Amino acid sequence: MRRVAAAALVTATLAAGALTAVPARAAQGRAPATGECTATACHFDVPPGTYDVTVLLGGEEAARTSLTGETRRSLLPETATAPGERVARSFTVDVRTPEGEPAGPVGSPGLDLTIGGPAPALTAVRVTPARHARQILLVGDSTVCDQPGAPYSGWGQQLPQYLRKGLSVANHADSGESTVSYLADERMWGTVRRLVRPGDLVLVQLAHNDKTTDGPTYRANLETLVAGVRERGGRPVLVTPVVRRWFGADGTLDNDTALLVNGLGVDHPAVVRAVAAARDVPLIDLTARTKALVESLGVEGSKSLYLHDEKRDNTHTSAHGATVYAGLVRDELVARHLVPRGAVRPG
Repeated sequence: MRRVAAAALVTATLAAGALTAVPARAAQGRAPATGECTATACHFDVPPGTYDVTVLLGGEEAARTSLTGETRRSLLPETATAPGERVARSFTVDVRTPEGEPAGPVGSPGLDLTIGGPAPALTAVRVTPARHARQILLVGDSTVCDQPGAPYSGWGQQLPQYLRKGLSVANHADSGESTVSYLADERMWGTVRRLVRPGDLVLVQLAHNDKTTDGPTYRANLETLVAGVRERGGRPVLVTPVVRRWFGADGTLDNDTALLVNGLGVDHPAVVRAVAAARDVPLIDLTARTKALVESLGVEGSKSLYLHDEKRDNTHTSAHGATVYAGLVRDELVARHLVPRGAVRPG
């Protein structure tokens, strides 16, 4: 596999079981990045930033291709192509250091894409610096973050696959964080606040780890996050936490454990809703949406959303559950006119 020149389109064609790259003309003013591809992955030598990626999928045989990138982020859902068909898809990706959780490993430099699907066929890849992309920055905990290893997955890790070119997800959620610890750590809130640009969305879901945070402090911390985003010209969006899969004897989630009421009696979702109303902040009530879904699936049917079978874990989601919950977030972003309907992919 040879490296193409910096001002070249990386065109990857399937030949003898491997991908080969050949040079092509660069787009005016936006030279595509230097890249290498194998049959299962592509790497591009780019610095941290926001990049548009255009891929051409399909081959002589019927194919089903998906793409993930960086720390296990789902960037393009499984896409079917008929024999001889070629389909172009584009998306925008955030490249950063660390590439996953803010307190996690630095990761590898540049942009890494992984080619997946039951019968993958990638014909061409092009990566260029994004122009005028809008960011969706995520502030959250382990139910949101880019989880480094299977079977764990956060809904923020699955959200990019639902967005088209021009919208990037910058997931700065981190495992174990509360509102207290997130605000106190320069790697968390200090970094996010500097990155917010006018017009960016900042989705905040912090509650699972505020087990010892009293009500006034929890509310004040949420208000601090809201004010900080607005000072930078961004648009804060408060998100109530995903439920824990903790059924009561009545077959519902109507209990403090499931609905994130801490040991001090602080009803986290209720406080988030109150701050959203008082500060005129858009609200995504993910507690209500996930509660309704989990209860509708029942005790057995809801197990696949979480890591119940794998880890006896009813807090953290599986890749399937995270994908479903990311779809709920996408629907709410559109319903509340936070992103245009044409900017998202259907589920």
